[in-house]
Amino acid sequence: MKLLLNTDLLKLSALLFVSFAFFYIGKHWSDGYQQLVFFSTSRSSQNAAVSLSPNYNKTFNISSLISSNQTQSQITSSAPPSPAPVPSPPTDLIRKFGIVNENGTMSDEFEIGEYDPDLVETEWGNGNGTEATEEKTEIGGARVKIRRFEMCPESMREYIPCLDNVEAIKRLKSTEKGEKFERHCPENGTGLNCLVPPPKGYKPPIPWPRSRDEVWYNNVPHTRLVEDKGGQNWISKEKDKFKFPGGGTQFIHGADQYLNQIAQMVPDIAWGRHTRVVMDVGCGVASFGAYLLSRNVISMSVAPKDVHENQIQFALERGVPAMVAAFATRRLLYPSQAFDLIHCSRCRINWTRDDGILLLEVNRMLRAGGYFAWAAQPVYKHEEAQEEHWKEMLNLTTRLCWELVKKEGYIAIWQKPTNNSCYLSREAGTKPPLCDPDDDPDDVWYVDLKACITRLPENGYGANVPSWPERLQTPPDRLQSIQFDAYIARKELFKAESKYWNEIIESYVRALHWKKIKLRNVLDMRAGFGGFAAALIEQKLDCWVMNVVPVSGFNTLPIIYDRGLIGVMHDWCEPLDTYPRTYDLLHAANLFSVERKRCNMSTIMLEMDRILRPGGHVYIRDSIDVMDELQETAKAMGWHVTLRETSEGPHASYRILTCDKRLLRA
Repeated sequence: MKLLLNTDLLKLSALLFVSFAFFYIGKHWSDGYQQLVFFSTSRSSQNAAVSLSPNYNKTFNISSLISSNQTQSQITSSAPPSPAPVPSPPTDLIRKFGIVNENGTMSDEFEIGEYDPDLVETEWGNGNGTEATEEKTEIGGARVKIRRFEMCPESMREYIPCLDNVEAIKRLKSTEKGEKFERHCPENGTGLNCLVPPPKGYKPPIPWPRSRDEVWYNNVPHTRLVEDKGGQNWISKEKDKFKFPGGGTQFIHGADQYLNQIAQMVPDIAWGRHTRVVMDVGCGVASFGAYLLSRNVISMSVAPKDVHENQIQFALERGVPAMVAAFATRRLLYPSQAFDLIHCSRCRINWTRDDGILLLEVNRMLRAGGYFAWAAQPVYKHEEAQEEHWKEMLNLTTRLCWELVKKEGYIAIWQKPTNNSCYLSREAGTKPPLCDPDDDPDDVWYVDLKACITRLPENGYGANVPSWPERLQTPPDRLQSIQFDAYIARKELFKAESKYWNEIIESYVRALHWKKIKLRNVLDMRAGFGGFAAALIEQKLDCWVMNVVPVSGFNTLPIIYDRGLIGVMHDWCEPLDTYPRTYDLLHAANLFSVERKRCNMSTIMLEMDRILRPGGHVYIRDSIDVMDELQETAKAMGWHVTLRETSEGPHASYRILTCDKRLLRA
């Protein structure tokens, strides 16, 4: 009995102790520090039998309560203090780095600023205390080491391997025909083995469409064009930006007015309907092509890396399709009958030299019934030398069976015939002759120019493409004539590829939010029939695609152009003729499993890093057996990688490797 009383006493003591402890804690938290705040200032009922918080009828300055650096002061006065007004920040300190403006409203008018620190690798050094690490992985049962790639010297920040090969250019026997502007790639084992650095102060590019009119100076820090062409309305420098007024040497009043003039001269040109794909030769900063984009016309702007070497770099920074290329001794890397119109405005090319061999190259690439527009001094100047040049041009174009359809002011426009009848009716011995029947006009990889007229297909293939946009999804006639491993059901294959990529891009837009990542310059590394690019258009993504057809496969490039898209022939075992930091997205489907039989995959990956912008993305769809090496190579270049399953599920033989390139700074 005594033991029971002692137990009850012990329980009672414990209960009293716990009650006292809770009372003390409640007292401390109710009228001490970190008080419980009720944001109601009135009772719901005068007769409510409810105890009120000690903070009832007090008003607090909430901004002071949430301060992260100061201890809250205990409020002892019962009178509510007047809240201090929050001062507005000075207007000149507001920096627009997002899409919420200073008034707190959503806006598309925003300024791109510095990179997010989380997207910058700041400890990527070369012998400055940061040792290069080695990545190891099991590939094909063998242990492979991939050493972290170092940064290239600062002098290589605009390096184009096949166009900056100084030693190879020195060994050329002649440069009088522009040979030094053509491809001279490094020999095997001497190519790029480091990461090309960005210029100091590099920023995320200004998004399209604002980039048409302005780009950051630090991204292309060269003023040669401003100094040489400042008076011709090409380009100007204002503070930390280059501005593009939209003019040119021959159209100082603006590209829009110039395009209107051409359309009025020859109404059948019909921008955006009949004329969809254009080449601009000697493009300057590509304002001609930039202003055509708003008319549903895509232009391949080309220029050599000459004394005005940064023309193409400016074009690409603006978000305009462009590529380094030169009319010299070899065929350009585009197929026959590719362009609906080819334009040359003071492009400094002597079209009549060597029996007109350069204009014959234009003729090869020009679609049957297409137009050549020439804006140059011989068209309108009455000096003896200029008039003589004009007569030579008239003589050559007549022998090419071109018709001068209009000459107005400083512009002359010719039209190419739609068949071979005029060529065959010329007098015997007329030069230039027709090319041999067995000459393949679509064979362009390291093929010399030929002083002959490219024959048009007797079946009319290439001449009668539908108007835009119908031509995008219409199987073209040339689908039946290209070399391909399918002899029947080619139209069905064409439609199946289009459907396949449209479904994939639709899923990317839905699940991976592609419309939010500001794509502009896109490159498809193994384009096939161009289904990937067509799907981007169908999904209304505001970007353009450079479709690359590798030399290791079938030449489907004519199909791509017949669809109203652009592209180029290329060998991925060699570098591409473009500047560093060119593209926002690189897409490679079933590329590495094919090309690894011909060259190292790391060679291709380093080239991808060179042409990809910091902040850019890579999507690789390929077989599982190449993914381990690709992942480790990407990590060795500083990319952030994610391996994803395809829609076929975890047991499929394919995977998707997505990579993000970060801004590397030593």
